[in-house]
Amino acid sequence: MDIESIKQRFGIIGNSPKLNYAIEVAVQVAPTDLTVLITGESGSGKESFSKIIHQLSHRKHGQFIAINCGAIPEGTIDSELFGHEKGSFTGATEMRKGYFEVTDGGTIFLDEIGEMPLSTQARLLRVLENKEFIRVGSSKVQKTDVRVIAATNVNLLEAVEKKRFREDLYYRLSTVPIYVPPLRERGNDIELLFKKFTTDFAEKYRIKPITLTPEAKELLLRFPFPGNIRQLKNIAEQISLLEINREITAERLQKYLTPTPSPSTSLILSDNARNADLNEREILYKVLFDMKRDVAELKKLVLTLLENGMANANQILQANKHLFQEENIPEIKTPSETSTYPARPLLIEPSKESKLSTEHGEETTVDVEEVTNDYEDESLSLSQKEKEMIIKALKKNRNKRKYAAQDLGISERTLYRKIKQYDIED
Repeated sequence: MDIESIKQRFGIIGNSPKLNYAIEVAVQVAPTDLTVLITGESGSGKESFSKIIHQLSHRKHGQFIAINCGAIPEGTIDSELFGHEKGSFTGATEMRKGYFEVTDGGTIFLDEIGEMPLSTQARLLRVLENKEFIRVGSSKVQKTDVRVIAATNVNLLEAVEKKRFREDLYYRLSTVPIYVPPLRERGNDIELLFKKFTTDFAEKYRIKPITLTPEAKELLLRFPFPGNIRQLKNIAEQISLLEINREITAERLQKYLTPTPSPSTSLILSDNARNADLNEREILYKVLFDMKRDVAELKKLVLTLLENGMANANQILQANKHLFQEENIPEIKTPSETSTYPARPLLIEPSKESKLSTEHGEETTVDVEEVTNDYEDESLSLSQKEKEMIIKALKKNRNKRKYAAQDLGISERTLYRKIKQYDIED
């Protein structure tokens, strides 16, 4: 079977040399039972090559199962792959067969193999070497005849060096490596794929297909497409649905060609999401302590002003400029310069009484403890303020938590927890 017929059968579009070579390797290795490791960036189409290998092998009448190792929780992946006995763990109410038992005589495609836990890697190595496995909670060894095709978008050699992937498993998996090139290395294939996607969407939505100006085509070919084919398909669908003018210029196309976050940025974002609750708590504590410190310093400052009879007020305020939000602190004139003082709210040391001069020269007694406590109650009740903000955001968004969480700058999960904490009714 030639390459063109393979492409047509499996819906592969493109003529780049790297793509053709990857297809040739897949066709050659398909009739054997060798383990294959497919490498390439996310969205480059690695699963299509696993289907080529399975359909052109003697196992084509057996089952084919694609499993994303990164999507299965670490605590359940052993049970999913190898099965478990009844009562082997909490929730195991009955015996369950795993994928390696169910697909006996077929093919298993293990996508994102680099995310597999080390303990599961040891079990997988035993399957590859001896074609046997043990269910979770059992001691009975069982046989299976399964072909394994693995795929990854990470550098497994680097993972081996960092002790995150078993070296013996790496060499056992990579008996035959296949590299799927990213979209940016496939040249004019980008235009062919874009045309195919827009034509399909035009038929699906019963609209006129879009066309690109020469400048737009050049811009499309220069774009790196970090999301590869998946990103190109999404862009083609967006343009097909949203653009009224069916001839797309480079200026219009540019609005859709937004780069996606790099892997390192995605990792930082996911780490931040996992630690969202902790970070919010730390921020609240920091705000609380900063406010308490500022209040204490302001008390000392006002007491100093009173003890000095406001004579050196301007110098004292300038020395403590960091306590005020305004960059330019208004000048306070001394009694020798004017007979009145600006109406500035004062924070006085608690448990003392002070006499302040009014604008008419009268003296009034201020209960400084009451003034200070009122300020602290109003400023330091962070939980009350937080509750009020949540209620306002929910009302604004008609109790739609997703949009309320976006307005508040927190995750939807955190908002749900806060609603439960403050007993807020929807």
